[in-house]
Amino acid sequence: MPVDITDYRDIFLTDRPMMDTRAPVEFSKGSFPGVVNLPLMNDNDREQIGTCFKQHGQQAAIALGQRLVSGEVKDQRVQAWMEFVQAHPDGYLYCFRGGLRSQIVQQWIKEEAGIDYPRIGGGYKAMRTFLLDTVDQAVDQCDFVLLGGMTGTGKTEVLAQLTNGLDLEGHANHRGSSFGKRATGQPTNIDFENRLAVDVLKKRAGGIVQFVLEDESRMVGSCALPLPLYQGMQGFPMVWLEDSVEGRVERILQDYVINLHAEFVELYGEQGFLLYAERLISSLNNIHRRLGGERHQRMLLQMEYALAEQARTGSVELFRDWIEGLLSEYYDPMYAFQREKKGVRIEFAGEQAAVLEYLRERSSQRG
Repeated sequence: MPVDITDYRDIFLTDRPMMDTRAPVEFSKGSFPGVVNLPLMNDNDREQIGTCFKQHGQQAAIALGQRLVSGEVKDQRVQAWMEFVQAHPDGYLYCFRGGLRSQIVQQWIKEEAGIDYPRIGGGYKAMRTFLLDTVDQAVDQCDFVLLGGMTGTGKTEVLAQLTNGLDLEGHANHRGSSFGKRATGQPTNIDFENRLAVDVLKKRAGGIVQFVLEDESRMVGSCALPLPLYQGMQGFPMVWLEDSVEGRVERILQDYVINLHAEFVELYGEQGFLLYAERLISSLNNIHRRLGGERHQRMLLQMEYALAEQARTGSVELFRDWIEGLLSEYYDPMYAFQREKKGVRIEFAGEQAAVLEYLRERSSQRG
């Protein structure tokens, strides 16, 4: 058998193809970018074998596993593994700790095709620990600057134009505000952390020693930032992005109305508009208490009129009414308070072009 692979850094830097042999229930809780789940045991098998192990010990559990994964079931699973191996001769396989399950899969591949397919020592757990350590080390060793600004100023646009930008909202698949839910849903928290860590790892391998990331709360939708990173963000220096109210309204209209509508229609076809309208109304209702009854009711009516007009004619012009109200009466007072509170950390403020120039110059000085 080949030597177990433990160069986790190389695995993630080279996007090595990986076969995850854990049960689907384990895989669904968290995995790594691009990994394929081809389990030795399904969820029911795993549950039965786990119970047997607790009651009767390892040998009895192994014997039960051999009975459950045998005959046609075994043939189907081996066939799936072989297809992966043939498609990815440079890949690896793993289980949770690099133990019995991956050993069995490795052995059956060898018996079926004479191929010594390598497995990852320490398995999922070791790789997960490596990625968590990657973010912790970056917080300790690298320079960070936060990008702040009012809602709709285009912070994500700035990050996308920086080679050292970390797009937390992109990794979380969420736009980071009360209206930030996307049609496609969010990854699990583990998947979010793993995506972020791989991004950090690759950027550091490329020589980046300073990162720019958006000033976020601990939660980006349902995804929580790694605690060491979030704690660091409470003291990182800031750059403040500015834009006109008109520019911000247009950007929010594009992101939270036009693009969101397109996402829902692409996913759900004829039902897309209804689901998109429900999402917008639900997002507004979620901040009902913070808006107060009168403002919520007024904005809800404006939103409903705008949705009716969009359904009837395709026009999105009426959305500007409630967007302007939401900015001036809800978001802007909150962000003005935040700017005052964090003012001592703000080392530069300006519109997009000036901020980009400043951040690139700042990065080159620390490169």
